[in-house]
Amino acid sequence: MRTIDYYIIKKFLGTFFYAIALLIVIVIVFDLSEKIDNFLKTKPSVYEIFFSYYLNFIPYFVNLFVYLFTFISVIFFTSKMASNTEIIAILSNGISFGRLLRPYFIAAVFLALMSFVLANFVIPITNRKLQAFEDRYLHNPRSNRDTDIHMKLDPQTYTYVESFNAANNIGYKFSLEKISDSGLYYKLTSEKVQWDSTSGAWKAQNYYLREFKGEDHIIEKGKEIDLAIGLKPEDFTIKKDDLKTMNFIRLNEFIKEERMKGSKNVNTFLIEKYKRVADPFATLILTFIGVAVSSRKVRGGIGMHLGIGITITFAYILFLQISTVFATMGNLSPIIAAWIPNIIFGLMALFMIRVAPK
Repeated sequence: MRTIDYYIIKKFLGTFFYAIALLIVIVIVFDLSEKIDNFLKTKPSVYEIFFSYYLNFIPYFVNLFVYLFTFISVIFFTSKMASNTEIIAILSNGISFGRLLRPYFIAAVFLALMSFVLANFVIPITNRKLQAFEDRYLHNPRSNRDTDIHMKLDPQTYTYVESFNAANNIGYKFSLEKISDSGLYYKLTSEKVQWDSTSGAWKAQNYYLREFKGEDHIIEKGKEIDLAIGLKPEDFTIKKDDLKTMNFIRLNEFIKEERMKGSKNVNTFLIEKYKRVADPFATLILTFIGVAVSSRKVRGGIGMHLGIGITITFAYILFLQISTVFATMGNLSPIIAAWIPNIIFGLMALFMIRVAPK
């Protein structure tokens, strides 16, 4: 690489890490001021606060803002180079605009790979430690699933619970059905089921059982019956940010399990999976848009470039959120929802680079 490559890469990465470090310090100060009352009540040690909580807090925020601060960094130092006529000097010395983009591309690839590794392998580990701290000192993040819970336990067994109380491990309006090729041959309904941690089984109360064995039709009623059905209370509950504790491999396995159960939230899980791959590409796309916007010397200088850059970035984020809502609540494919902002803004990047001054 030439001296110009090292010069641009150094400015790019230096500006990015300096800006993200300042953001992290500000976020930690505000978060600490917000949670100081909780810390005084639960009394974690200073070591636990900073090394078990905030140290594991940093990777998430770095990845959350990586493409925003990549864009701002590119805008900031490139517009400064343009205002100092450095860009003009580089181009007038026979270096093409495409060649000028090479160090930007190298630095952006580095940040994109960093984002991919953080999202899929590092953050799931730090989030587990973060959640363990929050469970102990801040709050209990476990919450009920949506009502009307349908699950497929195996190819022939289906279960339904109208609602589930996570505090007492009680499910209401429970039914268990077994279906073979010839049709329904077993159905049990009960007013409620409760988890017995001693026996590791569910107790169905006020149950009604119908079973078909050949020509025989068995009907049974009772006050209580034990059920060993391979379900645990956590299968009826979710943790906030549970997906964020799963690495890419575990997330794929979890999606397969939820599909088998017939979960209605599969699209949400698929969006998380595809976004983990699509988001790092936003770093590349926004880098090229940033260069195209800020390489032109204008009267507004850095302020004008930053204004345009921030507007484009927030338009990208807004577009991503809209497509996510359509995938979650509507019929938009999760993979399209994750990638369509990149496709649209990628085409914008190509157009802007094409018309950029050379």
